Amino acid sequence: MSDKLNIMNEMRQLDRKNRNFYSELTDEERKKFSNYLMIRWASCVEGARDLQEFYLIATNERLNKHFFNISRHPELQWLCATTVSPDMGTPRHNWIAPKKKKASDSSIKKQLAELFPMYKQDEIDLLAKITTKKELDQHIRDHGRDTK
Repeated sequence: MSDKLNIMNEMRQLDRKNRNFYSELTDEERKKFSNYLMIRWASCVEGARDLQEFYLIATNERLNKHFFNISRHPELQWLCATTVSPDMGTPRHNWIAPKKKKASDSSIKKQLAELFPMYKQDEIDLLAKITTKKELDQHIRDHGRDTK
């Protein structure tokens, strides 16, 4: 991989507001470059709380809102990303992992809805939050049903 395409260099270029960074990449490098990762990395920095808040708010305002509307224009996405930095040096950026979705959450809700057809959806959602899969399986077995 190119030295240009390591995340620390990319964040350094973002913080330095290097608006030519994307246009200087080769076609092969552009294929490997991910503007989407800019959102994840740009929004979280180490340092003073005010600086952290600034990066988070600026990323949300300037990138998150319309990022996918300009997905066919990766250079424009990069240019928008460079506006996030307040041009106060190059703080260390951290990765924010996407929230993991519970795979069994929807199946638990489905099973609860079948067990309790008289419950409203918000009651099913609440039950799903406080009920573990193990507890649900035990309840089903207690009532003589198959857990599958």
